Formats: sequence, C-alpha cells, structure tokens
Amino acid sequence: MLDTSLSRKELKGYQPLHDCEQYNDRKEEDHSRYSSADQVHNNPGEEDIEIVATYSDASGAIQTSAVKSKDLSASWVWENPVKKIHDELKISQASEDLFEHEMSGSEGITERQYGRGDIQYQPGSPINPVKLQRLKLRLERKKLRTAELINQNKETEKQMQAAAIERSKQLNISVTEKYSIWRKEYETPLSNSLLKLMRDQNIMAKAYATIARSKNDLSLYEPLMEHIKESQHAIGEANSDAELHPGALDRAKAMGRVLSLAKNQLHDSSVVARKLRVMLQSTERNVNELKRKSAFLIQLAAKTVPKPLHCLPLQLTTDYFLRDRGTEVVNKDKLEDPSLYHYAIFSDNVLATSVVVNSTVLHAKEPEKHVFHIVTDKLNFAAMKMWFLVNSPTDATVQVENIDDFKWLNSSYCSVLRQLESARIKEFYFKANHPSFLSAGSDNLKYRNPKYLSMLNHLRFYLPEVYPKLDKILFLDDDIVVQKDLTPLWSIDLLGMVNGAVETCKESFHRFDKYLNFSNPKISQNFDRNACGWAFGMNIFDLKEWKNRDITGIYHHWQDMNEDRTLWKLGSLPPGLITFYNLTYPLDRRWHVLGLGYDPALNQTEIENAAVIHYNGNYKPWLDLAVTKYRSYWSRYVQFDNPYLRLCNISE
Repeated sequence: MLDTSLSRKELKGYQPLHDCEQYNDRKEEDHSRYSSADQVHNNPGEEDIEIVATYSDASGAIQTSAVKSKDLSASWVWENPVKKIHDELKISQASEDLFEHEMSGSEGITERQYGRGDIQYQPGSPINPVKLQRLKLRLERKKLRTAELINQNKETEKQMQAAAIERSKQLNISVTEKYSIWRKEYETPLSNSLLKLMRDQNIMAKAYATIARSKNDLSLYEPLMEHIKESQHAIGEANSDAELHPGALDRAKAMGRVLSLAKNQLHDSSVVARKLRVMLQSTERNVNELKRKSAFLIQLAAKTVPKPLHCLPLQLTTDYFLRDRGTEVVNKDKLEDPSLYHYAIFSDNVLATSVVVNSTVLHAKEPEKHVFHIVTDKLNFAAMKMWFLVNSPTDATVQVENIDDFKWLNSSYCSVLRQLESARIKEFYFKANHPSFLSAGSDNLKYRNPKYLSMLNHLRFYLPEVYPKLDKILFLDDDIVVQKDLTPLWSIDLLGMVNGAVETCKESFHRFDKYLNFSNPKISQNFDRNACGWAFGMNIFDLKEWKNRDITGIYHHWQDMNEDRTLWKLGSLPPGLITFYNLTYPLDRRWHVLGLGYDPALNQTEIENAAVIHYNGNYKPWLDLAVTKYRSYWSRYVQFDNPYLRLCNISE
C-alpha cells in the first residue's frame, strides 16, 4: 500500500533551514515525495489503493476499517494532501529562497517567480532581489497595520462604552409633567393617561346622554349627566395626572361602569358614529369662532393706547402751553447741512420716539453730527415738542414738525389723501352698515388699524419734498431700537439705487406674491412674483437719485391705479415694493433684524449682534402683549426716572 499522506510530526518539523547542506538534502527528499504523490494523484485508477479510516462508534470506542479505492463510488474525489501542504509552505519556501539568494550573492533567482502577495512556480524566470525585499517588508507592514487597527478598534470601543456610561449617569429618568397639551413634542408618555381617559369618557358620555334623551330614557340620561359634571369637576384646569383631583381615579371608575351600562343598552355603531360626527363639526365651528374673536381682540389690544401712554402726552401738552415760549432754541443751519447725518422719524408715539433717539445718540461716535427730523400730527405735536425741549439729547439736534403745516400735502396732490377721504374707504374702515367686524375675517382686521388711515404712514414717499436740501437721509420707524453706530450707512455705495434696505425673503417667504395680487394682469405683467421683498423700518435713501427717477411720481401712478384696492390691500409696504422695484440695494442682514413684534423664536445671537432691531408686528414693547424676553432690549433706553414717566406710572 502506498502512503500518500505526511504525518503531523513531519509537517510540524518542516521549517526553513539556515544550513545550506541540510537545505539541499531536504529539498531532494521533498522532490522525490512530491513526484510519488503526484503520480498517484494523476493516475488513481492504475493501482488498487487500500484506504484505512478511523472513527468512533456509538459507544465512543475508536474503530478502524479498510476499503479498496476501486470499491469507492464515483462521487468520491481524489485530492492530493501533499499539494495542500505545498501551498501552505510557499511563504516559508520564499523566505528560504530569499536566504539562499542572500547567502550566494546572486542577482536573480531562477527557481521561483514571486508576485505581489503570491508565489508561483515558474522555472527559468529571474526576479530582482530588491523586489523580494520589498515584498517581505510589505508583508511585515501589513501585519503591523492589522495589529494597529485591532488595537484602535479596541480603544474606540472602550471610549464609546465610557461615553455611554457617562451619558447614562446624566440621563434624567424621572417622569416630568408635559409642557402643554397642544405641543406633542413636550409630552411624556403615560404622564397624563388618566387625564386622557377621563376626557375620552366625557366625550362618549355626552354622546350616549344625547342618544338616551332622544329615546326618553331618563334612567340613563340623568346618571350620565351627573357623572359628566363630577368628572369635569375632577379635571378642572389640569394638564397632567399630577394636577387632577385626588378622587379622580374613583370618579373615572364610576364613569366606566355607567358607560358600560349605556353601551349595553344604547350602542348602535351607526347612531354613535353619526352623533360623534355632529359633535366634531360643532367643536370645529366653536374653535373657528374663538380664533376670530382672538384675532379681533389682539388687533384691538394692539391699537388701544394703554392708560399710562395716554397720560404722558396729556401731561406734556398741558406743560407745553404753560411754559415760557422763549426757551425754544434750534440750530437751523444744521437742519439743512447735507454733510451731517440726518434721520427721519414719523410718529405720534412720544415714548417710542424717545427710545429711537436715545438709542441712536448713545451709540453714535460723533453725536454732534446727528440731526433728527421728527414729524407728528396736530394732536401730539405739543407733547412731542415738550418732551424734546425738556429731554433734548446731548449734542445731537432734534427738530419736531407738524404734518398739518405741510400745505403742499393735500388731496389734490396726494393720491392716498384723496382716497382716504372717499366714502368707500370710510365704509371699509368703519363698517357703518355692518354690526360687527368679526364677519370680515382676521386677514382684513389688521388693515383697520388707525395707522393705515394716518398720513404719517405715507409721508415716507415724499422725503425730497419734506427735506429738499438734503442728499441722503436714514428713515427709521418708531418701533425700532438702535444698538450700534449707524454712520457707516451713509458711506455705502448704492450703485445707482434709490433705497438701501435689508431683504426679508427666506426660501419662499416674503416674496412679492405675498403682498401683491398677481391674478391682476397689471401686476403679473410688470412684476416678478418671486422677487424678494424687503423691509421698511431702517432705510437709507439717496434723495438725489430719487429726484432723478421721479420716485414720487411712480408712487402716485400706482396708488391711483389701486383706488379700488384690487392690486394690493392698504398699507405702505406693497406700494413701496412697487415704487422701488429694481431700485433697492440689499443691505447686510446684520444691519436690520426684524420680527421681535410677532416671532418669539428668533435667534438670540442675531438680535444681539444687529445694528437695529425691529418690533414689527402687534406685540410692541410698550404694550402688555410684548414678548417678555424681547422687552428688555427696548426698556433699557427708557428714562424711567423721568418725572413725567413717574407721574404717569410708567415703570419697568
């Protein structure tokens, strides 16, 4: 029998030799063994080979058995074990060949050809020993890199475990009460399960009570109504289980028993579904009605003057007419000097105007070069005049004018004045033939604010007529606060534009189609609906370019076309967008941050870094409606120690 296998001992002892004589002897011995094995492998059918198999039987005892190779079925496949050993020893042989090459000093190896990461036996193909050395070094680097990556993975895993442990220590696993019943993201699971159950019980109890009453089943109707009252009393104003009445659970159980009885006697899927649908529709109507009332009340609160602010102009007006008239001193040369920094403020709010002036002067590097042109109406002229006589800012110049003194501003010249005097506008505002404003909807309510009836709101379109000798002027609303020096605005090159303003469009918001009626061809054929909107409130105007382009004439043209209010609703921004279309230079957003009068989620950093912040919206900082966290930016410039403010109980 031919032995075609190598013993484990022989395989284990087959290691590279470093003695040339032993190496050659071993090489000849291996060659004869390979030849014999290959002969049997290539011609297994020429000799009947006895195969001995060793195995363990069912009892665990070692058994042996023999079989002839000719008796094997065709499914058996011959495999040369020597070839496997030969493949496993290739790397070792490569090392031996490399050693032999280094010992002999020859320039090539003719026995074997070595490739990247593999060794092939190709007689007669020489290879440079330098490449072999590179192969050896590359293999070593791979081993080192593998070990390094394994260590890194272990270190990373340890760091992740440590970080997870730290996070778990900081995790608050206590159950907290939910922030608001309307904000799903603040809800904690199971924190209001009993409350939700009781509310659902009340809904079903009302449905069954109505059905019981329709069937004149008082034995169910009365206990259902009684349990509804008790359940509502237990709920009260609770927003979580922790706020419920101590006996809420007992009342929920009692309600459950009554509902079970009602379900057994009255339940009809179609009837209950119809009743719940009616209840849903009724609730939706009630919600919509409450929304309309809320919108009306917010608008009412926004345009209602608080008692302290009503007191202030009365006290100032009284003192103005009692004072010595010889105390008025104004440097008229500064009022028309184009080399100075001029501001235009059109307002009837004394306190708000004082904050604009105070905050601007406080941050000005050269306050003596700043001139404030304030225009108000006849009713508030004396109060505004008296305030700045008594509280004139240091070094800066303040001019107060009455809009009624502008005789050129009349209905024959000014389109909006003519429209405001029309019967249709008066009917729109005052609704003489309608008992309530609520029927109009919340969208139209804001346009009934008195500011839209005031010519002060439209005076901004007549700046060259009001200040004919000035080249540039900065327009400021009375609901802004200045937080930085604004003089760099005068040095900005507007590139031939008339108006420098901060754009307000973000993605699809505040573009022209929000303000103008693009279903009207007069608008759609002349303007781009996706054009970016911008804001009034802080605008630098080039009055020279204004005159050259006849901006006021453009304003009159479009205002006349909108007499029936089909192009846009009332207000000054829509006609401003039209008048300064393609004539507005976009300023950096840091000059003017808006939204403090309606958006409580503004970025605090942007607010603090802005040159001007704007309380546009209904939540003005001097009203109780103001967003609390924004009020301090405005109140820090109010002189609460002023005698007039103390007299009218105006405090922080």
